[in-house]
Amino acid sequence: MGLRRGALELRQFFRRREQVVFSFAFPVVFLALFASIFSDDVKGAGITASQLYVAAMLAAGIMSTSFQSLGISIAIERDEKVLRRLRGTPMPPAAYFLGKVWLVLVTGLLEAALLLLVGTTLFDVDLPTSAGKWLTFGWIFVLGITGCALLGIAISSVPRSGRSATSVVVLPFLVLQFISGVYISVDTLPGWMLNLGALFPLKWMCQGFRGVFLPESAAVLEQAGSWEYGKVALVLGAWCVGGLVLCLLTFRWKDRCDG
Repeated sequence: MGLRRGALELRQFFRRREQVVFSFAFPVVFLALFASIFSDDVKGAGITASQLYVAAMLAAGIMSTSFQSLGISIAIERDEKVLRRLRGTPMPPAAYFLGKVWLVLVTGLLEAALLLLVGTTLFDVDLPTSAGKWLTFGWIFVLGITGCALLGIAISSVPRSGRSATSVVVLPFLVLQFISGVYISVDTLPGWMLNLGALFPLKWMCQGFRGVFLPESAAVLEQAGSWEYGKVALVLGAWCVGGLVLCLLTFRWKDRCDG
């Protein structure tokens, strides 16, 4: 049932051409803009600013296809009574969430592939040649997209209507991108911003992907001067558990006005 629901979610997603174009093009356009404008060498790091943006926008793109996409779409489905109708069918509730999991996994992988294609083609990012680096990429991707998807499901209960969902979800995501090292290098951010960003998964996804796709010399730009893979795994794993708890506590099949 979960696989069938996932296939349905994917068909519905790719039928909405405007949503598909926006979802995939938004991170790519921002990557192209920032990486083209800020393309100078980063002093003492052995990389260009463009390469920094590729790794950071990879994390932001994955969060966009999970946190932002689910937060908005589920709120709209609740407002349009789709969730209420599904809850009244014989379909197990778990199948609905499994369908969303398949949706974010497929779209997240496609987004990552597209961003890496742009990064390697236009901005001189070298793909890892060792299996260990790709394994690191794999567990950061899985933990990151899982935690962000669960947070997206949780935040979908905050908007009072589907019309307000975009504002409620996009604003915190936009703020997180600025304080997590997506648009501004972490070595130029104030300490209090970095400490605030460190409470959320996006900062650690950015840091982990920089460790995968950038040379070791670039680690000097990080707050701790290293990639801190252990802390990356710990924080992302904690958000997977915390996001699941938030979902169990907050998810609603009906609008508040429906009782």
